[in-house]
Amino acid sequence: MRITAVTCVKNEGPFLLEWIAFNRLIGVTDFLFYSNDCSDGTDALLDAMAARGIVQHLPNPAQGRNYQMEALKHARHQEIVKQADWLWIADVDEFLNIHIGTHTIPDLIEACGTPAAISLSFQFFANAGVETYADKPVIAQFSQCHDPDIWAGETAIEVKTLVRADFPLQYYGAHRPFLRKGVQKDARPMWTDGSGRAVPFRFLTAANPRRIRKFPAKGARAFATLNHYALRSLDSFLVKNDRGDVNRENRAFDDTYWRERNDGTWRDTSIRRYLPALTDALRDLKSDPEIARLHRASVKAHRDKCAALMAQPAYRAMRQQLQSAPTITAAEEALVAELGLAPAEVAE
Repeated sequence: MRITAVTCVKNEGPFLLEWIAFNRLIGVTDFLFYSNDCSDGTDALLDAMAARGIVQHLPNPAQGRNYQMEALKHARHQEIVKQADWLWIADVDEFLNIHIGTHTIPDLIEACGTPAAISLSFQFFANAGVETYADKPVIAQFSQCHDPDIWAGETAIEVKTLVRADFPLQYYGAHRPFLRKGVQKDARPMWTDGSGRAVPFRFLTAANPRRIRKFPAKGARAFATLNHYALRSLDSFLVKNDRGDVNRENRAFDDTYWRERNDGTWRDTSIRRYLPALTDALRDLKSDPEIARLHRASVKAHRDKCAALMAQPAYRAMRQQLQSAPTITAAEEALVAELGLAPAEVAE
């Protein structure tokens, strides 16, 4: 089974090796990276891995402001995508945590009944007071998250979607595919959530102005969860804020973005099941002297950027603001109280 991951990156150098190694462990066979405007050596590291056949790396073809959507349109015509059995469109801070079988994508597909698409629910992992960037696996550093059934005052949450090659596609979206126009009701594909349940009809058809990318979170993670480390360390978040959104021009990450993703009232360490194999896989990648050198260079650039930001009064003030910001939104606090819920721990 060929599974191709497609992603867009900008200044993600320190995190590339972990994400590639992890996705190879869960069954991804091919990688297509689009990069733009990198200043931390991300592009050089990707070029080195491309030369060794580990990934394919292209400059982002976007001429406008919507980097990700233009890259996805371009990706559809690449052989690495056309030859894939499944496509996985995700970001470098997103890790697919598979709970069943051998914890791989083929096991997930089988458990869901081999549908044409599987939409996996996000679970946002909090900063949890981690201030300093460390060059070690993200999945080992962060284990606190929100109640998986509630996010920012809603009982629905965003998803990312595995898409089978024969899906009747109009176009790929960042969060889900869109059905080709004119597909009759009896020809609609089987499309499930991370528990193998059919997705809601409104999600299937996107028949509303928002073209929803959220659907009910409760019960959607029996087979897999999409761990989203959107904040990481405070150092890394400030660098991310300076970089801006890799997917959309002129979008900044503000206090609201931080607070909506920094609820750490739950604890979930289940993804650490991958750590022994991930440690070996990272060691193998770094056994190549050039890859190791370029990784170290991107780590240094990341740390240097954080130091440079701290020389700016605006970023020092931002750091202090984020350190003191509430870790749960008022809307979520009200909903938790209304539902009578209490924090709990998810067992390994």
